[in-house]
Amino acid sequence: MSIDVLMPALSPTMEEGTLAKWHVKKGDTVSSGDVIAEIETDKATMEVEAVDEGVVEEILVPEGSEGVKVNTPIARLAGEGAPAAAAAPSPAKAPETPKAEAPKPTPAAPVEAPRPAPAAPAKASGERIFASPLARRIAEQKGLDLSQVQGSGPHGRIIKRDVEGVAPQTKAPAGAPASAPAGAAPRQAQTLAQMGIPDGSYDLIPLDGMRKTVARRMTDSFRDVPHFPLTIDLEIDGLLASRAKINAMLEKQGVKVSVNDLVIKAAAVALKQVPEANASYSPEGIAMHHHADIAMAVAIDGGLITPIIRKAEQKGLAQIATEAKDLAERARTRKLKPDEFQGGTFSVSN
Repeated sequence: MSIDVLMPALSPTMEEGTLAKWHVKKGDTVSSGDVIAEIETDKATMEVEAVDEGVVEEILVPEGSEGVKVNTPIARLAGEGAPAAAAAPSPAKAPETPKAEAPKPTPAAPVEAPRPAPAAPAKASGERIFASPLARRIAEQKGLDLSQVQGSGPHGRIIKRDVEGVAPQTKAPAGAPASAPAGAAPRQAQTLAQMGIPDGSYDLIPLDGMRKTVARRMTDSFRDVPHFPLTIDLEIDGLLASRAKINAMLEKQGVKVSVNDLVIKAAAVALKQVPEANASYSPEGIAMHHHADIAMAVAIDGGLITPIIRKAEQKGLAQIATEAKDLAERARTRKLKPDEFQGGTFSVSN
């Protein structure tokens, strides 16, 4: 029987996402845990692993599709029963030829037996590749063709060491993504024409999920949050002196506290002292947050993301510094989970 692969909800608030990339194609065999696709959410690209085993029967949502609703079928796997059904047409044709040659020798059946034989090589040439997610990622970064790599893992599975020592290849992608934004161009041209901007007088750079989200959140923030500028000059000689002493004490632990870490801790303490500032508006009422979940701004390629130090008021400077460093590093490589950058109660940008 066939099994539908559904668009996953990668966070409680996720309603749709972009199917950024397929790691499998029709005919590939997948096992539970294999990375099959990459989904681009609000501010991160996350890998999707297969939960079932089977052969990819059909790709329902093409690579690069935007606005794919959660729980929409994106692919279909053929389970154990389905291949047999798919194979049925071949035997169905096989009896037809023997019917015409029925009076002739029965060995006609073996003569037709080679017909299914090419199917086996076809599967082999269809790159039935078994590789760990980490090996696939390294191979992709190096531009390696996994079908040319000999696996040394269990049952010939390609693992990290098989691709680590291989020299990178310079293979340029076939430019498939260029076709993805094509549908957006006519709509954008119509919008700009209504603004009096003639077609052909500009180059259109499609928005990715991150830029769309940044624009939407900035608009929401400007609409829902009262804005007023407040500038104060501070002499922080004492703070810097304290930071130097703290770092001297933490040196053996390999921890270094930054000025931003001190600001995060100070903001958390202040929010507990003034709980009205640690609140959010909603149509149902004002949410008074129990904890100071401080979002810190991190600049990344193509945008900005705000990973969150949860319950910052309960944490010491060493813990805040360690968490902040880890979150910033994973933010720059887009390895954050949605719950690590959604739901902050206060933001710090330094």
